[in-house]
Amino acid sequence: MNIAIFRVLKLGDLLCTVPAFRALRNAFPRAHIILLGMTWAASFVKRFNSYIDEFMYFPGYPGLPEQDAAPSAIRDFFNRIRKKRIDLLLQMQGNGSVVNELLEQFHPALLAGFCLPGDVREQQRTFLAYPAHLHEIHRLIALLQQLSIPDAGNELEFPLTPEDFRAFEQIKSSHSLKNYLCIHPGSAAASRQWPPLHFAHIADHFAALGYTIVLTGSAEEKKLATHVSDLMHHAATNLAGETTLGSLGVLLSRAQGLITNCTGVSHMAAALKVRSVVISMDGEPYRWAPLNVQLHYTIDWTTTADYSAVVAEAERLFSASSSL
Repeated sequence: MNIAIFRVLKLGDLLCTVPAFRALRNAFPRAHIILLGMTWAASFVKRFNSYIDEFMYFPGYPGLPEQDAAPSAIRDFFNRIRKKRIDLLLQMQGNGSVVNELLEQFHPALLAGFCLPGDVREQQRTFLAYPAHLHEIHRLIALLQQLSIPDAGNELEFPLTPEDFRAFEQIKSSHSLKNYLCIHPGSAAASRQWPPLHFAHIADHFAALGYTIVLTGSAEEKKLATHVSDLMHHAATNLAGETTLGSLGVLLSRAQGLITNCTGVSHMAAALKVRSVVISMDGEPYRWAPLNVQLHYTIDWTTTADYSAVVAEAERLFSASSSL
């Protein structure tokens, strides 16, 4: 049986899909499961190869904002996906307003997924009216339950490999990493970034309490992390651009905590059970906030721009971590 999952999205989105991947694998242990995604997701499939067997790069489509569309590449993709003879194609991209008609052109034996309320597809048992009120994790689980696929829990995962630990040891050999907090100021969009000065102030606050401050981010976020460091009065270790995704996972797993506004990294911390403070800048904490409120505090900055509350909750969480 060939099952394909259409989820052409970024790190946080795919980490929120892991419970659904787990349920799907439990229900179909012998199926060949394919993830259709962005280029970066090839490494995600490698990490989660117990759930996903194959990666296929989807080259973009008009109306999908994550990447530019390439018409000739799309035609080639159609040819390749049709040859796979997909038995079940799961549309986990969104409400289906853009992609449902596209996915019909893949010629799957069965197409299932989300659709807009009132869409004619809602009358089919294989479609679920998009439950916009649910957390992303629970929304995807609800789709599988619509297909009579049993729930396998809502816990996130981020497996760490020997390669990840080797990469971390290389970083550790040239940096002092003891009793540290990770500060991750970057985000996919500048509009969803907490002000750098706030990050600098809260980093200084915890540096004064004796924590080592480690700034993290991608190579593209190096400039931002450096800006935060320059605004600080205390020294910080700037590892932005120096970590792989896996070595960042090891780094987080050994941290006293994380402060971030980036949902992708916050879901890594949730998977690794690392305490975190998440400043939600998009007004959708009900959709993206880590589920374990004992380990994670999320503040909706669009409604409660309270810096003192962030500091107070961070002190509460991280002091509990230090006492373990």
